[in-house]
Amino acid sequence: MQQVKAKKNLGQHFLTDLSVAQRIADTLLDYRETPVLEIGPGMGVLTQYLIADGHDLKVVELDTESVEYLNEHYPELDGRIISADFLKLNLTEIFGDREFCVIGNYPYNISSQILFKILDYKDQVPCCSGMFQREVAQRVAAPPGSKTYGILSVLLQAWYDIEYLFTVPEHVFNPPPKVKSGVIKLTRNSVTDLGCDEKLFKTVVKTSFGQRRKTLRNSLRSMVQNDAEILQNPIFAMRPEQLSVAQFIELTNIIDTTRTE
Repeated sequence: MQQVKAKKNLGQHFLTDLSVAQRIADTLLDYRETPVLEIGPGMGVLTQYLIADGHDLKVVELDTESVEYLNEHYPELDGRIISADFLKLNLTEIFGDREFCVIGNYPYNISSQILFKILDYKDQVPCCSGMFQREVAQRVAAPPGSKTYGILSVLLQAWYDIEYLFTVPEHVFNPPPKVKSGVIKLTRNSVTDLGCDEKLFKTVVKTSFGQRRKTLRNSLRSMVQNDAEILQNPIFAMRPEQLSVAQFIELTNIIDTTRTE
């Protein structure tokens, strides 16, 4: 079978530099006893190293042409290729309540959605690594005070320690993307309870960054029923990118008191 043609609507850019693929696969060397799910394997450039490293590997691929290629070239994947849209998968049906790691050269057009889905399974995913559009990778790893620090940064950093590992140039892909890529690694931290209402925490973070140029006093006014006394708290004079995860938790608890009174 000939090589798979990259499909623009699927955000496909096939990695051609094997050394980069090896370095990405190496991010899971400490998790050889944990099942691994690779998202969007394409023609298997990363897959081959995950197989060589002895991982209990399953792959999920939406592109039927890529599925045919994988079936033909990787007999080790027999019964391990899930031909489906990752975003629509019920991962509990695949892994039950077991832990599993996630890795991939992720399609740029759905990378943020993939990360939000990982959050839904945070108690089962001890590590998630791989390659994203550099802008997304930088945003995920950004510290408070950074221009790129945002919703994804806060929600992921609440549950994961995040390392930005290295940047990948455009020319090592076919076809080359218009932007650079970045490889990151998310390792589950020890937090089991945020110490606040998790649903409200997400709402507070999303509402705050929805108007990131405004102070929290302006963007969150409606969430505290315009309570003048609450709004005098110094935290409301800050902008969202200035707050750490711990401060967002504190803010959530402050807002929660106005809802229960």
